[in-house]
Amino acid sequence: MTTGSAALALPVGDEALATRLRERLGLVEDALAGHVRSRAEFVTEMASHLMEAGGKRFRPLLVLLAAEAGDRPDADEVITAACVVELTHLASLYHDDVMDEADLRRGADTAHSRWGNHVAILTGDFLFSKSSELTAELGADAVRIQAQTFTRLVEGQILETIAAGPDEDPLQHYLEVVAGKTGSLIATSARYGARFGGASREVEEALTAYGEIVGSAFQLSDDILDIASDQGESGKTPGTDLREGVRTLPVLMALASTDPADARLRELLDGDLSDDERHAEALDLLRKHPAIEEARAYVVAEAERAKARLVPVPEGPVRAALEAFADIVATRSA
Repeated sequence: MTTGSAALALPVGDEALATRLRERLGLVEDALAGHVRSRAEFVTEMASHLMEAGGKRFRPLLVLLAAEAGDRPDADEVITAACVVELTHLASLYHDDVMDEADLRRGADTAHSRWGNHVAILTGDFLFSKSSELTAELGADAVRIQAQTFTRLVEGQILETIAAGPDEDPLQHYLEVVAGKTGSLIATSARYGARFGGASREVEEALTAYGEIVGSAFQLSDDILDIASDQGESGKTPGTDLREGVRTLPVLMALASTDPADARLRELLDGDLSDDERHAEALDLLRKHPAIEEARAYVVAEAERAKARLVPVPEGPVRAALEAFADIVATRSA
């Protein structure tokens, strides 16, 4: 990655491309500030809360980058589509924080901790409605795509709150959750960029498949970092998901083991890990367990699968940036 593209959430090595993306991302930021305004000042304040707290803007950036694979990357519809996916993402965060009872998001108080659950939920609804208004400007087909994406987002959120059925593989259940909650909107980001940027249908489908796979893999690499990394490396307290009883990729792989030596680990994972000593013991056992390497191998394979989907995308800086991002996903959990 060049110094000039350091502010971008994607590893863009071509300086000319990085400059174009930064400029157009600035247009997206300006447009977003307008889209979250309401006639009521209080609503504007709430809707702007998380947006002003920052964020990588990965999804709108992917829209802009995918548009570069077409012959009209500067189309106004590309900016609109970038706003659609970011507003959808922001709306989902308001709802997620209520469900997770989170107090902080991006270093700022969550909306529900500042104003209460009802206000946070309604603010998320407001942002979803604004994204729907914008989607309508993109045409009926975009409305259909957005509706399907929203369905998958909600289904993923619901599936996360329920256990896998007696005849269902818990790991497959979890992978469906990740694909719905994370992969679906990233896939749509790539699709919108390719479509409104004028890429061929073959390239659009390739980028959509890439987005789904690499987006899910990125979340799965976070699962590994939550277990395997030190606090200084990951920027978060190790074992946060573990303490909260969230069974992520390495945990589910460990639980699938039938090795009698894993009896203590299974006992800990099936119990309450809010106790510091039990949590520390479980974290230590997981870090030593083969499931960590198994999870890493799975993420690496998914990143390679994502890269393989890029074959229809012409060689050049766009494809190179997408391949480099997949490589980052594969190595960040190592």
